[in-house]
Amino acid sequence: MTTMFDRDHARALDANDPLSAFRDHFELPGRADGRPQAYFAGNSLGLLPKRSRVAVDRVLDTWSSRAVAGHFEGDEPWYRYDEPIAALQAPLVGARPHEVALLGSLTVDLHLLMASFYRPSGRRRKILIEPHAFPSDRYAVGTQVRWHGGDPATDVVTIAAADPDRVTTEDLARTLEVHGDEVALALIGGLNYYTGQFLELEGMASALRARGIVVGYDLAHVVGNVPVQLHDWGVDFAAWCTYKYLNSGPGSLAGIFVHERHANDPATPRLAGWWGNDPDLRFDMHAEQHFTPMLGAGGWKISNPSVLAMAPVGPALQLFADAGFDRLRERSLELTAFLEEGLAGVAGATVITPVDPDQRGCQLSVRVAVDPSTLEAELAKRGVVVDARDPDIIRIAPTPLYNRFEDIVDVVEELRDLLG
Repeated sequence: MTTMFDRDHARALDANDPLSAFRDHFELPGRADGRPQAYFAGNSLGLLPKRSRVAVDRVLDTWSSRAVAGHFEGDEPWYRYDEPIAALQAPLVGARPHEVALLGSLTVDLHLLMASFYRPSGRRRKILIEPHAFPSDRYAVGTQVRWHGGDPATDVVTIAAADPDRVTTEDLARTLEVHGDEVALALIGGLNYYTGQFLELEGMASALRARGIVVGYDLAHVVGNVPVQLHDWGVDFAAWCTYKYLNSGPGSLAGIFVHERHANDPATPRLAGWWGNDPDLRFDMHAEQHFTPMLGAGGWKISNPSVLAMAPVGPALQLFADAGFDRLRERSLELTAFLEEGLAGVAGATVITPVDPDQRGCQLSVRVAVDPSTLEAELAKRGVVVDARDPDIIRIAPTPLYNRFEDIVDVVEELRDLLG
């Protein structure tokens, strides 16, 4: 924890930070005067790694020079292009390499996974979600319930939290006392997009599994931000986008986790397509074919994925391997603590994210006494990028791969000026 907040101290911290050089691996948006922006919206869209531009160019060059032969020829054949990239996700989520895959987009993947794991039967028909669940998650679970003939008004249950901005395992336990025998599946956002709270996922998984409830996590704001151990915690499935903290580009392919107790069981129900089939059998098109799923989470792939969409993902994930995720988490804690210290001196700004570092990632959600979208726009004019969430929140997310301590001084000084 720092003991003073000023620009000179921030510059000293940056100068002595061994991870600060990773900032040079990114293309940084500029201000009108040519200086880089102070960019704090990596929780919405991460910045472009320089290596990702090179990787996309390589794919275009192969397409140009080899055309269809690029699927099987060259240094990076497209036929199994995704597999080594997908494996780079495993250390970030505490998974075994075959438990992760790269496919689709986040909400589509959640639907595919719920097609396997939401199996309402008898009294167990409900899906459990958290307060402030992301709208797309609410739409997904509501339509899954309807698809199975249920009514979202009664079959989608929200954890009854004493404080919706602080969801606890005790809140979950109280909710399960009422609904535990009726819940078939839980789909819980691991780090809340609105409050910035990182939920106690290990304890929640244990409580849910003890009740016979399938455990699913939306890790959009977790992966690349906070370490988790999905395999050891016994989580059934999870999904995440790669365009936020993983810096893989707008709308990039998403990642999934399926625990090996399901992923290695060919009898697990799933919606199938040829790209989830055993790669050695994929082109046996005239044989009498039965779907033979790939080992692990790859068996949930359906269609031939976009190689151009995959190309930026590998270099972006490699940066985490190069830096070391534990070291990045340590730097993240220091950056966010410095931001918290600075915000304490800003009138009209109240942090609603938990103070306990173990209950948050890099993002601080700040309640402001002015219109947040207007404040976001005014900050952007000054070269400081945050994002607003109605009715009264701005989110500030200093990410450890490219943000500096001096960037934090920029946002705090501008907020003091605009809110003072």
